[in-house]
Amino acid sequence: MDTVIYENDLIKIEIEPFEIPWLKIFTQKKIKEFSQCDTETKIAVWKALDIIEKEMLSYFKPAKINIASFGNYVPHVHFHIQARFENDSFFPEPTWGTKKRDASLNLPSIETFYEKCKLMLNKL
Repeated sequence: MDTVIYENDLIKIEIEPFEIPWLKIFTQKKIKEFSQCDTETKIAVWKALDIIEKEMLSYFKPAKINIASFGNYVPHVHFHIQARFENDSFFPEPTWGTKKRDASLNLPSIETFYEKCKLMLNKL
């Protein structure tokens, strides 16, 4: 499967393969900080983030949505959006933290979720 589920001139959205639903939004231009983005790019990022978060909440019914922007290893504006569950391997720690348990997740089809996201994102 292609890891890019959506792309336009301003942003692209990639899948991060993991035990939980996890998508990443990147700016197309190699911009180091979000504050350096033009207004049109900022709006595209926020609209995509809003769509993804709402779809994750509606479809997976997670305990929490985590949104992060680091970029220490990849100095390129990007946001991680993760659906978190009380029985995922790391909860309540971040997924970069200490593993707490072996996950026992029984989630609906991730492929269906990607398709739902694509439909919504194509309306941008």
